[in-house]
Parts: sequence; C-alpha cells; structure tokens
Amino acid sequence: MSGIPSSMPLERPDMHRWIVPLTSLATAASLLLAAPPVRADETILGVLARSQDTRLAQAHVVDPAGARARAVRASFETLVQALRVAHLVELRVIDGPTVAETLQGRVVLAHESLADLSEGERLFILAHELGHIELRHWEQTQRVYRKWVPGAVEPQQTEPVAALLGRDASALAYRQEFEADAYALHALQRLGLGSQDAVAAFMHMGAMHDSATHPGTGKRLAALRAAGAADADRAAPPRDAQADTRNEPTDSVRRVD
Repeated sequence: MSGIPSSMPLERPDMHRWIVPLTSLATAASLLLAAPPVRADETILGVLARSQDTRLAQAHVVDPAGARARAVRASFETLVQALRVAHLVELRVIDGPTVAETLQGRVVLAHESLADLSEGERLFILAHELGHIELRHWEQTQRVYRKWVPGAVEPQQTEPVAALLGRDASALAYRQEFEADAYALHALQRLGLGSQDAVAAFMHMGAMHDSATHPGTGKRLAALRAAGAADADRAAPPRDAQADTRNEPTDSVRRVD
C-alpha cells in the first residue's frame, strides 16, 4: 500500500507501502525496462520471478527475538490459525522502506513498526497480505503478463503491447486490492473485531489518490463499506422469515385459546 507522507507519529518508513500491488512495479513498461536486465530468451515469468527474488533479497530481516518482531509474528500466527490459511505462507519481519508486502505469492514482509499499531489495525494490514496469497493473486498477475508477452522478452514483442499490458495490469491490481481489503475485513469480523479497525488503518495512512496500480483511499473505503453492507444483507433472515417470526407469538396465543 508509496507516496504521500504518513501522518503516523511513529519511527517507520512510508506507511503507504503496504498497498503496493504484489508486482511491486509501477507499470508494465517499468517492469520490462527495470533492472535486472532481461537475459537472452528469458520469458516474462522469468523477469517477474527475478524481480521478486531481488526485492526479497534486499529486505532486511530484524532480530526475531525483539519485542516488536514477536508482536507482529503473534498477530500473524493468530490470523493463520483463525482463518485456516490453506496455502504455504512465510512471514519475515523487516525494517527499511517497506511496511507490508507480499512476494512470490507466499512470503509476507511486514515492518516491525506494525507492532506500534493497535491490534485491530495490525491484523487488518497483515490479513490484507494474506488475502493476496489465499486469493492466488500472484498467479493471476503472472497470467496477465504471460497473455501479452507469451514468448521471450524482446523489444519487438514487448513495445507494441506495453500500453495494453499496462491497462490490464492496472485493472487487475485495482481488483486485487479491493479483494484483499474485503478478505481482511472478513478476517477482522471472524476475530470479533469491527470495520472501525480497517478504517483506522486507512486513516493512519493519510489520503491517497488513484494511481496506475492502486485505487485511492476514498474508493477503497467505499468498497469496504459496500462489502460490509453485503455481508450484513447475507446475514439477515429473509423478509418472509422475519414476518413469520413476528407472527409466531400471536399464532401461539390463538392456539392456546
């Protein structure tokens, strides 16, 4: 989730990093031009994998025995158990410029400063990253890139489709962020927490505008409200059932009479 300075009075990097989509690249064109250089006959999946590997290698893991690292890990393990996470996941508590990010479709990087948040906010951010894993977003991203660059990554092949790839990758990234937010909201509800913790997490981030890779704060909060309303509608009994329930005491009295 990069850009606008955080309003949080904490010793941490830019908190907006946690909403960066899991490709961690601004546009399709930047991917194709970014280091490390493309190797001869390398496919787009190879470029994607090496980009993720590079980011993972650059992440600095903190001492796992530290109090903050232990607090972040405890929240993460609470989520994994409560949500019965089905896919292989790994947590690495780090410092540096990233607050929370999912790499390789299974590794969650989480800054130790998440320990300074309330438990509900921390759970929401970590659950968002778990949502990317459980919803198989990395595989979706790979399919979109492979659709537009099915062979070797060569300028004559990538340049004509860069705009179309960028369009599809951006649309997918938006959808994935909304889905991961909804997953995290459901995680909070399962743990007996409310949407106020999700809203608080966004408020600490500060307002963000739409970018090529993720929707702005207003859109994400609106999507969360819609998801919460849909959950409430599904949980409510049908209107006929409500009417039957209201009539039951009267019918009962009549039968007794």
